[in-house]
Amino acid sequence: MKLNTIFAALLLSQSAVVVAQDQHSYANLDQVHSTHVYLDVAINFNKKELEGFIEHTLSWHNKQAKQLILDTRDLEIDKVMYKGADKLWHPAKFTLAARNDVKGSKLTINLKEQAKLVRVYYNSLPQASGLQWLTPEQTASKTQPFVYSQSQAIHARSWMPIQDTPAMRVTYNARIQTPKDVRAVMSADNKDAQFKDGDFHFDMPQAIPPYLIAFGAGNLEYQQMSHQTAIYAEPTILAAAVAEFDDTQAMIDKTNKMYGEYAWGRYDLLMLPPSFPFGGMENPRLSFITPTVVAGDKSLVSLIAHELAHSWSGNLVTNATWEDLWLNEGFTSYVENRIMEEVYGRDRALMEQSLESAGLKKLLPTLPEGDTILNLKLNGRDPDDAFSSVPYIKGQLFLIYLEQHFGRDKFDVFVKQYFHDFSFKSLTTKEFVTYLESNLINKYPNIVSMDKVNEWIYQPGLPADAPNPVSDTFDKVNANSQAWLAGQATLSSLPTDQWTVHEWLHFINTLPRDLSLAQMTELDGAFKLTQSGNAEIAFAWFMLAVGNGYNEIYPALDKHLSGIGRRKLIVPLYKTLIAHDKKQWANAVYQKARNTYHPLAQGTIDALFQ
Repeated sequence: MKLNTIFAALLLSQSAVVVAQDQHSYANLDQVHSTHVYLDVAINFNKKELEGFIEHTLSWHNKQAKQLILDTRDLEIDKVMYKGADKLWHPAKFTLAARNDVKGSKLTINLKEQAKLVRVYYNSLPQASGLQWLTPEQTASKTQPFVYSQSQAIHARSWMPIQDTPAMRVTYNARIQTPKDVRAVMSADNKDAQFKDGDFHFDMPQAIPPYLIAFGAGNLEYQQMSHQTAIYAEPTILAAAVAEFDDTQAMIDKTNKMYGEYAWGRYDLLMLPPSFPFGGMENPRLSFITPTVVAGDKSLVSLIAHELAHSWSGNLVTNATWEDLWLNEGFTSYVENRIMEEVYGRDRALMEQSLESAGLKKLLPTLPEGDTILNLKLNGRDPDDAFSSVPYIKGQLFLIYLEQHFGRDKFDVFVKQYFHDFSFKSLTTKEFVTYLESNLINKYPNIVSMDKVNEWIYQPGLPADAPNPVSDTFDKVNANSQAWLAGQATLSSLPTDQWTVHEWLHFINTLPRDLSLAQMTELDGAFKLTQSGNAEIAFAWFMLAVGNGYNEIYPALDKHLSGIGRRKLIVPLYKTLIAHDKKQWANAVYQKARNTYHPLAQGTIDALFQ
């Protein structure tokens, strides 16, 4: 879309009254909402705290309202000030309610007039769920401490008092003060971050939901990859990351042609320490990335395609509540795969579809039926519970279903128009269904019924006619695997030297779960799987080996669990270890590694050992 169209949508989104109700926020959006925030904080690594203030620019919707309600969790509030009609700052009365385990503490601010500006002076606490503090020894370079934020879903409130809901959007400015040798970066314009002076200023002129306000600070260096992309990383991984992700500009260029012009200016990457609990986080202008995808052969760069895709689905068009998460993640997974097809070819894209679909089918029987519905009902549960492969892959398969039935030519036009029409806005599943019915289902009648749409979105599991991605390449892997299992071929005769990572993952994931120790030993001896340097292959092998009682893996498995914090690659292993009578060993490893894990990973794994 054209730049003037983008900013027109931006202005509209900031002036519109926010009406979506979010069960996970205390914010009184029907009365007032922030249109802009200014964050001014100092990082105290010794205390593991942020200290300073946040200033809210307010838009009032009720002429009689004089109360502002913000979300907080584990924050200490020093004072609240508002700027009156007399242009002077005045103290405001406030109440910080008791802590709710999910939503945190409601901060109620009572004002004497409808102020346009309100400042909350506060400090975060070391246990903030949205921050991870690392000592120099816990970083790759071992020279400077590191801190970063992870605010999705409702963790922004643990490090700043804010209306913490994706139903509203804000622009922001920030000032972050750090020790002199620490560089700070944010999900914003990072021009000022080029100079390490301990005093950094940032500007984000486009309105984003609060969970996308993000920062990182540590021993970060910078290297340009293209006119639009660069990487911030610790020196030890910078060159490898640049080599791994230098196709990012090509991904942007291809997506621009498919779905409209990239709306955010730059697209840079921040490489985080191995403790980062996710593969990536789509913070606009600066995606946060795990080092576990630096494989040396670009085999795992679909993660970059995924975070980039969020620049359209999620960041530009956002789910209004966390029960609508599939609108973010289903569309993003679909666009990710289209990007991979454009840049790396149909065969690779189809293999990735097949792997993800197979993983979803294994997961579905293990979930409560209600958690297999796209428009999930959380009923007060922590929105972190919404994050499974259901919104991602079931959502993707639904969109593939529509593409297959309407044809890619018609469906691409629909998706591009959807991103345009809802740019810089948040919407609910109900609003999407209405839009889908008007702009696709009724526009091309007698192709897909609304009953089928409702089955996909509101019913559990997968429809009987759901797409079943099949890769011819995997058929060949299956044939080789069966030949070995049947004793008709040796491992050395298999054409594994030509296999991609995806073929390796399919091979390991589809091996029987009851292989003999002799077979496991043969596999490991032939392919050195226990010592694999690819985190995804190692994970798949460890999952197979634990279930088959292959004990040779345990020194390497200890290193794997102690060396990374990505939940996808550690939580299932802890669960499998517990299920196979290795709980005591797993707990010993966890207690050793726990302090290096992010609070989100700690919370998940703590529950396994209770």
